[in-house]
Amino acid sequence: MSAATPPSATETARRSLVRATVVPSWLAVGAGLLAGVLVRLSSLPLELRLAPLAASVLLLGLPHGAVDHLALPRANGRRADARSLARVGVLYLILGGAYAVLWLVAPVVAAGLFILLTWAHWGQGDLYPLVALLGADHLRSRRGRALAVAVRGGVPMVVPLLAYPGWYRRVVAAMAGAVGASSVPAWPFAPGTRLALGIGFGGLTVLALAAGYRRRGPSRGWLIDAGETALLWAYFWTVPPLLSVGLYFCLWHSLRHVGRLAALDPDGDAALASGRPGRALGLVGRDAAPLTGLAIALLAGWYAVRATSATPLASLGLYLAFIAVLTLPHTVVVCALDRAQGLWDADAGAGEGERTVAVTTAGTDTGSNADGDRRRA
Repeated sequence: MSAATPPSATETARRSLVRATVVPSWLAVGAGLLAGVLVRLSSLPLELRLAPLAASVLLLGLPHGAVDHLALPRANGRRADARSLARVGVLYLILGGAYAVLWLVAPVVAAGLFILLTWAHWGQGDLYPLVALLGADHLRSRRGRALAVAVRGGVPMVVPLLAYPGWYRRVVAAMAGAVGASSVPAWPFAPGTRLALGIGFGGLTVLALAAGYRRRGPSRGWLIDAGETALLWAYFWTVPPLLSVGLYFCLWHSLRHVGRLAALDPDGDAALASGRPGRALGLVGRDAAPLTGLAIALLAGWYAVRATSATPLASLGLYLAFIAVLTLPHTVVVCALDRAQGLWDADAGAGEGERTVAVTTAGTDTGSNADGDRRRA
């Protein structure tokens, strides 16, 4: 593209999403890391360390999953309708209901599964911005993308366990205790287990980045991937778990997903293409408001039924168990969204510089080229 040629609408939308979602996530995590280096954050009152997780009820956390009924129709170039809402509602009722039963009958198992589920979901959440927004052209193959998912989702789940085993165990115990478990096993937090996990996961991180380097060399996309991975490792090693996970959940994972949703909305797409990302994100907030309100009402009911203590950790345990039940069906929806946008069509072998994953939707439910526009942005 010459200097005199204006960027295409799709390129403007990509830049808008990077400015509105990726750069703020870098700044938030970078600021948290700097604060962790300069200040002993573990000495902060527990209520302050829990503040980002408390804010996630309204700020991006719960809302980022409240547009699931709109995401798939829009990704497939259709308008959402009552049937879309009903299908997602049934999915949440069946999967969320089954997982809720597991929490009640086997809370320790359910808590362990939540960690693995979050590992997978947060990893898949980072794959879209890497491939569609940041030009990670070293992630062409399914194997490379699977390694990226394993590493990106594993950092928030594994590194705090390595660096803060005591707090990690308290949080898991609070989750399981919210539904009646009296204790959690000690072996996951033992030094030998953490040593093996640290060696294994550290090796996986190096393997994933080395494989990408061998494929493309020190390309811009690889450098961003490596830089983000190193930043996240340092951040979760330095910042205590409750604060680090809360900030990451709101201002990294959820914010990036909201940007992805904004690009699927025809009105949001137009706002991004005209360089107005704030309006695009605001439209997602508007769409998310009704089901966010319903989720908050259900959360309040959950607290009314299950709360036996007003301590911050007990309240956190109830919130995380509630979030877990919503996360399972939400992850299934995002998996379907990945498929609709061709996120795993990586072995097709796109040409040099092409992206195989959509930045934006076609912006209409009637255009004949909608699917092609989405799959090659």
